[in-house]
Amino acid sequence: MQIHAYDQPGAILGQGGVGLEWEEQAPGLDTVLVAVGGGGLIGGVAAWYQNGLKVVGVEPLEAPTLTRALEAGRPVDAPAGGIAADSLAPRRVGELMFPLAQKYVQRVVLVDDRAIRDAQVALWERLRIVAEPGGAAALAALLSGNYVPEKSERVGVLVCGGNTTAVDFGK
Repeated sequence: MQIHAYDQPGAILGQGGVGLEWEEQAPGLDTVLVAVGGGGLIGGVAAWYQNGLKVVGVEPLEAPTLTRALEAGRPVDAPAGGIAADSLAPRRVGELMFPLAQKYVQRVVLVDDRAIRDAQVALWERLRIVAEPGGAAALAALLSGNYVPEKSERVGVLVCGGNTTAVDFGK
């Protein structure tokens, strides 16, 4: 049986388990930032919380799949470029996750390639975490100021993905 990466019920349900993990390991969060590609991950997380907290999508400026879909009211083709294209740039978000995003994702923030790259470097230099560009996108929203939390807002940032190759973070 083939399992679609982001547009199959089992994939969305499984990825929603991240919400459970956050709830158990970081109770009291007000907001979670989740990178968006095809949307299975944010769809699952958003469905888990069902407006119990603020779910914010983060997309590369050059691959705004959910942004364009929300503007159109349905999944539509969007540009698919930038440094995070290997994980966050399908042509469109999934049909199954889209209603979840419409109902439970409060907003989507766009980040440029430079912000994503800076977040990768920060993850390495501060935490010794090697993250692919798509995995660093959510942190890029915070570090770039594209998402500014309220003064007492507790924010969870999802670092995800597995498309990492050797990178010289000194450049």
